[in-house]
Amino acid sequence: MGNVYGYVRVSTKEQNEDRQMIAMCASGVPADHIFIDKQSGKDFARPQYQRLVRRIKKDDLLYVKSIDRLGRNYEEIQLQWRFLTKEKGADICVLDMPLLDTRRGKDLVGTFLSDVVLQVLSFVAEHERVNIRQRQAEGIAAARARGVRFGRPPKALPENFSEVCRQWRAKKLSLAQAAESCGMPQSSFFYRARAAEAYKKAAAVQGRDDAKICTFLEQYYSTNPLKKQQ
Repeated sequence: MGNVYGYVRVSTKEQNEDRQMIAMCASGVPADHIFIDKQSGKDFARPQYQRLVRRIKKDDLLYVKSIDRLGRNYEEIQLQWRFLTKEKGADICVLDMPLLDTRRGKDLVGTFLSDVVLQVLSFVAEHERVNIRQRQAEGIAAARARGVRFGRPPKALPENFSEVCRQWRAKKLSLAQAAESCGMPQSSFFYRARAAEAYKKAAAVQGRDDAKICTFLEQYYSTNPLKKQQ
């Protein structure tokens, strides 16, 4: 038998890998043979996983806690599994699923059962990744609806912004002159001026207080990435 390795993955730096590390220790994996990645399982372009693959040789054994720790991409899980077991000649043991242990059942029936289980669990892993992304998107949308802001806070508008806007709309100032007067890039001035104009039109219809314009502008600016004004 060759060397024993362990692979541990969590999706973010904030997540804790202790549960997986305990499982590796209980399986007898040496501490210096455990490779840890802290990033998404959407593909296998992970630095520690790639280091692991380079080190694994024929008759080595790789432990993973569950198939979704290996990855969450259905097709790539299948490819990597075959690469490690067929081309590299190593064995893989998925601790949470005893049927996925290539040391056992190397006959035709055993291989068939392992392949079926692998396909089902790989599908589940990718399906869960899609669900996670959907839940994240829904959570962000709900948070924005409640007024939660994301990203860097926008800069406050200069005190002369409203007056400069009026002069720019009256064509007394060019875009470049107006932006310079406010100490802003032209693209920033243009879009924030357009936002102010849009708010005033809405205020005229809905009867809102003009004092809320600045608040509206800040919200608009924080949720609409600026584009270069040609």
